Amino acid sequence: MDFLNSHLLSLILFSPLAAALIVLLLPGQSKNLARRVAFVLSLVPLALTLLAWFGFEAAPVVDGFRFQEQTVWYSAINSNYHLGIDGLSLSMVLLTTILTPIAILASFSVEEKVKTYMALFLALETGMLGVFLSLDLLLFFVFWEIGLVPMFFLIDQWGSAKGERELWNGMKVPARRYASFKFMIYTMAGSLGLLLAIQMIGVVSGTFDLIAIFQSWPALQGTLFGLPVATVKSIAFWAFAIAFAIKVPVWPFHTWLPDAHTEAPTAGSMILAGVLLKLGAYGFLRLVLPLYPEQAQQYAGVLALLATAAIVFGALSAWAQTDFKRLVAYSSVNHMGFVVLGIAAAAYAAGTESATIAMNGAVLQMFNHGISAAAMFFLVGVIYERTHTRDLEKFGGLFPLVPLYGALLILSSMASLGLPGLNGFVSEFLVVRGAWPIFTAYTAISMIGLFFTGAYILKGIAKTLHGPLNEEWKGHISEINGRELLVMAPLVVLMLWLGFWPAWLLNVINQAVVALFG
Repeated sequence: MDFLNSHLLSLILFSPLAAALIVLLLPGQSKNLARRVAFVLSLVPLALTLLAWFGFEAAPVVDGFRFQEQTVWYSAINSNYHLGIDGLSLSMVLLTTILTPIAILASFSVEEKVKTYMALFLALETGMLGVFLSLDLLLFFVFWEIGLVPMFFLIDQWGSAKGERELWNGMKVPARRYASFKFMIYTMAGSLGLLLAIQMIGVVSGTFDLIAIFQSWPALQGTLFGLPVATVKSIAFWAFAIAFAIKVPVWPFHTWLPDAHTEAPTAGSMILAGVLLKLGAYGFLRLVLPLYPEQAQQYAGVLALLATAAIVFGALSAWAQTDFKRLVAYSSVNHMGFVVLGIAAAAYAAGTESATIAMNGAVLQMFNHGISAAAMFFLVGVIYERTHTRDLEKFGGLFPLVPLYGALLILSSMASLGLPGLNGFVSEFLVVRGAWPIFTAYTAISMIGLFFTGAYILKGIAKTLHGPLNEEWKGHISEINGRELLVMAPLVVLMLWLGFWPAWLLNVINQAVVALFG
């Protein structure tokens, strides 16, 4: 038991990678064996995370973090293997370990290179968990980059087989290849500046340990490299901010997202929206605000402006779509805009009651969006498997044919919309309540986006389920099956549970918010 407690985070972090290796080493070509083993082993990090969750309050706190593990990793540059969690990272680890087995279960319909697919999915989980668990800047960056590779291959190899994109001189490539390279190039472009800024901080601080850097870097004065420290910090701030803004993604860095979502396999879209987008928001919370409090306050207005643009333009873009999956993809830009608005409010007025409320709402919105977006992308995938189209104009009147599917789609859509009683309402309300006294004009303008959120959600429901029945589907479309219901069941429970009793998660989040920014 002592070993488990002292190495709990390492077990959470590397158990998916070990599972990936086991899946690859499975004998024969049995697809069902690979699916079942991957699913069962994906439950191990979830079980370990639940141990951390229930033991969180009793665990000793050192410098604001619990379950810390530290050992020398790269002694020449004073970089350590240092893990730890607080309420912020624990909520994101819980989200990751919940969604991964759900996404793997959703992938049971994959027929090509099943072992490789499942192994990549499990390796991707380790990359995502590493970002949330790292307390060393260099280690953070390593895991930040590791997460790119599996998602690149998942889109490139198992994405949509339809469509081509023209590049130049009439040259065409498969749309999924275009989307995977666009995803990789955008993220790596942001990562270059991030890496340089991390190296600079490590050189100046003499360490990459985050706890030590939190204490020394914000208080640094004088000159660096012949420039005033404030100037160097401003440059480094933007290197961090742009890298994380691309990942969120914040307008106008969002253009990679609709292509990646549209071409990704269903489970890939679930994880991309559910967890990978949260890495950028987590980077703002974990690194940007604590390391650059002055610059964050100075440029909070710019961040709020971009967040408002994401909310409004994301909603308008979603409303304009006829491809169901692209509609849901643009909705992620819209909903993540509320996360960034909450972060901007907290950056501008750190320590105030409104900022604390906005920050709590932003973190809860990260979790809630992960649940509702995963459900929406899965349901789009369910109907695509049956009809082989995502064109909203080709659906219509399907509710009598698939009433259970229709009920789940309406419930998930209402959660995404922010209907009171469901999870989306609580977090968006907290963000708006907290941001209103700080950025009143931006918050008011963002309500335009909230209005069109209702418009695109109702459009999706109406075009799919209501209106005259498209006779083409009569007798050719089947109801949602048992496995698909198992995928949706935990997501529905969380939508309702967080809608009626958000305190179970907010209490943990609030502890971290108050400790970090209170």
